[in-house]
Amino acid sequence: MWSVLGVLFVAIVILIIEVPSLWKAKMKKELWIFSFLLLCSTVLGIAKGLQMDIPNPLDWLAVIFEPLGYILQGLLK
Repeated sequence: MWSVLGVLFVAIVILIIEVPSLWKAKMKKELWIFSFLLLCSTVLGIAKGLQMDIPNPLDWLAVIFEPLGYILQGLLK
């Protein structure tokens, strides 16, 4: 519970620090990207704080490229 509150607190502090400067400079695209990335990292931080199982993106790449490795290995023998 405390880890979730800590992640939310840090996310709010980052918002308070960064958003006004982006808004003042009229960087709308950068503000959207910043908001999206902050939202993704906050959700992942909360999930980690709740001890949820977060899949590793490298495992997805291994699933995709493993059959290709077997094909290449068969061709090179």
